[in-house]
Amino acid sequence: MTSTDGNLVKEPKASLNDTVVVNSVSADEEDDIPMLSSHTLEALKEFLAEQNQAAAAAEEAVDADGEEVSLVTENWNLSQFWYNRQTAETIAAEVAALSETLISPRVVCIACPTLYAYLKKIVPGIPAQLLEFDKRFEQYGDDFTFYDYNQPEDLPSSLKHSFPIVVADPPYLSKECLEKIAETVKFLSKPGESFLLLLTGEVQTMLAAELLGLRPCGFQPEHSGKLGNEFRLFTSYDPGARLGGWQHDI
Repeated sequence: MTSTDGNLVKEPKASLNDTVVVNSVSADEEDDIPMLSSHTLEALKEFLAEQNQAAAAAEEAVDADGEEVSLVTENWNLSQFWYNRQTAETIAAEVAALSETLISPRVVCIACPTLYAYLKKIVPGIPAQLLEFDKRFEQYGDDFTFYDYNQPEDLPSSLKHSFPIVVADPPYLSKECLEKIAETVKFLSKPGESFLLLLTGEVQTMLAAELLGLRPCGFQPEHSGKLGNEFRLFTSYDPGARLGGWQHDI
């Protein structure tokens, strides 16, 4: 979803379904009233829907203390859909729980800036790196690394095999995208015991198991803007009582 700026005068908000009363006009005057084409009306509906979704996302972007978590506007052209508050807090809490089992915890967030933002608010002591294509996230300074999933290993050598916790959210629900993300995951994962969390569509269940040995958990991620696809959280480890546990019947 893209943001739109312009020299517009703010008017009171109204739904397209609201009844608007106007002064009565004669038949001749009625002929002169401009009418919106069906194409223009659809474009207006789409614009209003985007604005409503952006507002909903802003309302969701708060941490446990009620303070806003700084998030840029979703860019639909980049397939960006931010998690809702419950999802972001749940995954951040899981990362925190995993970190307690590690001597040197460190997490990398691949294409999931919502999680990065919540981690920095809720558990700021955990070193976190964000890999993202959108350069608006350069605002995070050294915590940001530019990442294009089409070049899965085109990353600084200092990041190779450096993360015991890897969280990935592929931007597209395609076999090609997940295959390349899997290459990145293997590049970043620390040798030995490491924890991998993958948030993607349920349609990727078999491929996630084939490429990375992952299984779905009971917890189902949700986004601020309701999406048509069912999303699941996959992990490389059995979370036990957390995250609804591994689903053994899938």
